[in-house]
Amino acid sequence: MQGVVIRRFEPRDRQALRDIAWQTAFMGQDASAFFEDKEVLCDFLTLYFTDFEPRSSFVAESGGRVVGYLTGALNERVLGRIFTLKILIRLIWKAFIRGTFLKPKNFYFLAGLVRECFKGGYKAPDFFAQYPAVLHINLDSSAQRMGMGSMLVSSFFRYLEENGVKGVHLASMSDKGINFFKKQGFSVLYEGRRSYFEYLLGRQVPFIVFGIKIPQEK
Repeated sequence: MQGVVIRRFEPRDRQALRDIAWQTAFMGQDASAFFEDKEVLCDFLTLYFTDFEPRSSFVAESGGRVVGYLTGALNERVLGRIFTLKILIRLIWKAFIRGTFLKPKNFYFLAGLVRECFKGGYKAPDFFAQYPAVLHINLDSSAQRMGMGSMLVSSFFRYLEENGVKGVHLASMSDKGINFFKKQGFSVLYEGRRSYFEYLLGRQVPFIVFGIKIPQEK
């Protein structure tokens, strides 16, 4: 696409990536609908990818401005271990110091997450063996339906192939996201529902896990 550059994430892209993450965190809409602390939420959503495995992320640039990104990890187990050992405790402490847990909007959201946990809503099959990599993709509203998402995914697929990764998976809760990944050739691995936004939407939302195998050079 003319005027669009897909390239590896660089440290200078960090704030733009965080801004887009915030603008799209509520199933493609602004996170302020359910959360009040941008700093804490953006740390939760992006810190591993920007600070611990930046080489696996890509950005879409148009007119010299970052308008989309794909954050990825080659190995979800490594991601989980680093997040637990090096990010989670620090993030909880940061939220405590900033009074994040005391804000009513945040309290309702976190209470919904806890209720979901007690109901067993987070249970899902483990797809790591066949799909060890993971990705997240988000675009600024001005950059959607312009082919940038497909370009980001293609760049990430090439990167996975270069690194000998045989498969990648992801989860989506938005109708747009679900339709997009089906068009990219992803297969549905698991279908469930999540209820932690029910207090805002009046309904549960779909939770779809997708996966795709990456062809390997012989």
